[in-house]
Amino acid sequence: MNATLFISTVLIWGTTWIAIAFQVGPVPVVVSVFYCFATAGLLFLLVLAMVGKLTVPERRHRAWVVAQALCLFSLNFICFYTAAADIPSGLISVVFSLATVFNAFNARLFFGERITSRALLASAIGVTGLVLLLGAELSLDDPWGTLRGIGFAALGTMLFSLGNMVSRRNTAAGLPTVNANAWGMACGAIILMGIIGISGAPVVAPPDAVYMAAMLYLAVVGSIIGFTTYLLLVARIGASQAAYATVLFPIVALTISTFAEGYVWTWVKGLGGLAGACRQCRDVHAGRNLLKPLAEGS
Repeated sequence: MNATLFISTVLIWGTTWIAIAFQVGPVPVVVSVFYCFATAGLLFLLVLAMVGKLTVPERRHRAWVVAQALCLFSLNFICFYTAAADIPSGLISVVFSLATVFNAFNARLFFGERITSRALLASAIGVTGLVLLLGAELSLDDPWGTLRGIGFAALGTMLFSLGNMVSRRNTAAGLPTVNANAWGMACGAIILMGIIGISGAPVVAPPDAVYMAAMLYLAVVGSIIGFTTYLLLVARIGASQAAYATVLFPIVALTISTFAEGYVWTWVKGLGGLAGACRQCRDVHAGRNLLKPLAEGS
């Protein structure tokens, strides 16, 4: 079961970055994110109600559901959509692979988990690859825009990691993952609606079929299915080990970006990719802790 959840997460979230890129355009970022989570939250709640699995979170859990909504279903995606206006979707996924680093340090901060020397070495290798990959992009006509995109992608990743910690707390407190996700997405949509009202962002209708297809893919596959598989994995094997899935996203995302967005490889970027691959090998070697729970749960 764990292996199925892991592979599903990699394949689903490895493809969502290009869907985000397809939504960048005339619709304001916050409105696009609202469309996604309003659709996802409504569908998720309806499905759970129809199968008799929908429950209302107890009062003691509600603030944590809102915290999960802020970190996983609203503010982080505003950051990712904003980044997609400046850098290719595949590179956003590379930045997102830093979730393994953020999760390790946040698990230490909030739950007292030990950070191993192997994890630190793997993180150093991964950051080196990231610098090589993204440093090559600074030779473009708009280096400051590239830095802005990298910054927003990193901020979104940090929020995602904090959301992992909140989800872990919610699961440990007895709140079912699917219910926390459904209500969290609905809360995220309400938060985004408030941001739209305060900011005065124009509510632009979906402009074409490509936008609509991307929005539905992100809502149903990327959000309802993807977040459920990932957060179930977090509940089963822990946030630090579940985040190893994020180091595999760039393989899928950069491949798609090469064909769909014309992402061009150079020897520097290739060296960065090789460092990332070495990190992944190091993670797997050091991650007997990962492979063991994956095998045990299959």
